[in-house]
Amino acid sequence: MIKNKNVIIRPVDKNNWSDFETLFESKGSPHYCWRMAWRMTGEERKNNTTENRKKFIKQRVMSKTPIGLIGYINQEAIAWCSIAPRETYRSLGGDENLENVWSIVCFFVKKEYQRGRMATTFIESAKDYAKKNGAKYIEAYPVEKKSPSYRFMGFISMFEKAGFIFIKKAGARRNVMTYKL
Repeated sequence: MIKNKNVIIRPVDKNNWSDFETLFESKGSPHYCWRMAWRMTGEERKNNTTENRKKFIKQRVMSKTPIGLIGYINQEAIAWCSIAPRETYRSLGGDENLENVWSIVCFFVKKEYQRGRMATTFIESAKDYAKKNGAKYIEAYPVEKKSPSYRFMGFISMFEKAGFIFIKKAGARRNVMTYKL
């Protein structure tokens, strides 16, 4: 368990699956995705429905595959950060020369808790979580604030403030940034 200000951040696991489920079924959440956009295998993409994406992510949680962190205020799940070993995602265009890399690929914060530096809190917690689990590097794939898409991956400025360095572009909008643990 990681504490930071009023937020308690924990890894998603079988014990708090129902909190994760409630968060992503809440109003305003990206419930259609179920945090599977960057995780789906070729076989899973053949059965790409909202119901199946939920089933696929639950299977990962129940099999103890790391998927990310969930944040609580007053025991209510209010935010999420996808942080997991890079090999659990499909190709993100990162630095393939690095080993023991974990990737941050998305954030979700309930509307009423946005603008409270929640993503920054999650980045710091993700550093601790990844290091504790053997990571040597963290990669992130943020965009400029003015980007019309991929905003769920975070913004360059917040990763720069957290000590990440720019490595290269990954497509037209995404940037690869790394942090050495």
